[in-house]
Amino acid sequence: MPQNKIKILPDQIINKIAAGEVVQRPASVVKELMENAIDAGAENIELLVKRAGKALIQIVDDGAGMSEEDAVLSIQRHATSKIASYEDLEKIATLGFRGEALSSIASVSIFEIKTERKEDEFGVLLRKEEDSEIIIEKGSFSKGTSVSVRNLFYNVPARRNFMRSNSTELKHIIDTFNRITLSHPKISFKFWNDDDLILDYKAGVLEKRIQSVIADNITDAVVSVNEETEYFSVKGFIAKPTFLKKSKGEQYLYINKRYVKSKSINHAVFSAYEHLLQRGDYPFFILYITLDPKHVDVNVHPQKLEVKFDDEKGIYTFIHAVIKKSLGSFDLTPHISLESEEEKEKLKYIDFTEPVRPKSVSQTFSSRDRRKPEGSSFGEEDIDLLFGSINRELKTETNGEIRDPFADDELEVEHVPEEERKSELTQAAKSPFIVSLHNKYILAQIKSGLMIIDQHVAHERILYEKAVNSLNEEMPFSQQLLFSQTLRVDAGEYGLLKELEPHLIKLGFELKFFSDNTIVIDGVPPDVKVGNETETLLGILYEYRKNKREEKLEVKDNLAKSFSCKTAIKAGDHLSELEMRQLVDQLFATSTPYVCPHGRPIVVKIPLNEFDKRFGRT
Repeated sequence: MPQNKIKILPDQIINKIAAGEVVQRPASVVKELMENAIDAGAENIELLVKRAGKALIQIVDDGAGMSEEDAVLSIQRHATSKIASYEDLEKIATLGFRGEALSSIASVSIFEIKTERKEDEFGVLLRKEEDSEIIIEKGSFSKGTSVSVRNLFYNVPARRNFMRSNSTELKHIIDTFNRITLSHPKISFKFWNDDDLILDYKAGVLEKRIQSVIADNITDAVVSVNEETEYFSVKGFIAKPTFLKKSKGEQYLYINKRYVKSKSINHAVFSAYEHLLQRGDYPFFILYITLDPKHVDVNVHPQKLEVKFDDEKGIYTFIHAVIKKSLGSFDLTPHISLESEEEKEKLKYIDFTEPVRPKSVSQTFSSRDRRKPEGSSFGEEDIDLLFGSINRELKTETNGEIRDPFADDELEVEHVPEEERKSELTQAAKSPFIVSLHNKYILAQIKSGLMIIDQHVAHERILYEKAVNSLNEEMPFSQQLLFSQTLRVDAGEYGLLKELEPHLIKLGFELKFFSDNTIVIDGVPPDVKVGNETETLLGILYEYRKNKREEKLEVKDNLAKSFSCKTAIKAGDHLSELEMRQLVDQLFATSTPYVCPHGRPIVVKIPLNEFDKRFGRT
């Protein structure tokens, strides 16, 4: 008779399998031990590592400590003080709760705990040796708990071989350490690496903690977020459009002070930036969401990094609206300062792509070496500063002050009230001084100085929003051609036009398809210039394919962008004074008058005091 093949694994193997899920690298150990220290009510936590955690990881805290019985139980599987029933699992309020971390860590390392409660005269030392023997000793120790993890993965060679270089593992530890410290500003943290103190965060308010971890001048780069409802609240900071970066990794999301990752919330934030983001841009953000634990499930990932909400769609919609509102409450128009070359070199921007260092990150101002044309007061760099992308590091004017989201008072960062911005935009439309510069830019007087508007991208924004409305409605308006236009395209273009026909009809095109890849245009949208019907349609098609290839846009958004780009007035097109005023008036009736659909700036302002400085009036 054949023997049975299925067997119950011994505890030693089970523990090592579990360890593989919870402990992936030294940073995983750091995370679990730091969270335990926080749950124990520690006010001071120190992390010590040697050889990037491969030789030693030690966490020392001044928390509640453990009795001898609790210390022995703590390294058993599924032993925890944080949940006792199924109901507790549905409303988790602590960082740890499974009772797996210490057991898993102890099974793949030389493990030691020294702990003493405040009310006890003596504490206990528990050590697990290589042969799994547990040694217990009484002694006098510091109040709190010290956990030491030596020779990580010494008994799992395959896992040890997969660890990266010391510099890589150390970076992961630093990232983990910083993420945890950002959500607990009232706790003091120290980080020792090979006996050197490299990070020292004093207990205090969140403002200081963020400045210590991210950058000293972070206030210059962020917009505050603060919204509360009966269901949940969100507070924190998001990057201004001038500080968007070309790398991921600077997005910090906390649910009830637990650092987590959520593709849904990330997408909600990114999409709220709408056309302020160019392809490859990633906004920095640090958001703290507080809600009833019963509405969120943190028990969906071995490392507790992923969460599920009971109302995922509602959370997404709320976050998207809050971020959009926060961005909309600030004046996103670049304020241009025509500084001297020496002054410009002093300007700094926050480089979120640099590894986090103690107290601040690397800060430099990137400028290119350009020569001024002879006889010109301004160099090419000055012109670039006037008309460059909003995503470049322009100097902004802000006196923002971050406040603690965990405090009772609201976050405040100085901003231009909406009424003041609307008034300023109305001034530009009704300005007694409005002229065209080289048939490219519209110059208008406003109370604070001079407003400069790019006529092409301004018209693009207007047409884009009209196109979006047309694509979402079922009432197309078409301008009939006196003489139909016939064009012949290749098979690929013919197929794409046929595919887009339902959307093109909504925009106002009337097309007929014949054999031999022939198309007849009977009607076009009113914004298409007379005589340019065929050229415009082919231009839209070209732009659509380019956007699809480079930016992977959704069909309607892509078509709206392509349409607005190819039908907008061009740089060099002459506009009368009345046409300029109408353009400015229509621009500021749009939802986002500051950036075009592709993320380029539409408006920049030069404050009056800049002119005063240039003319020696200061």
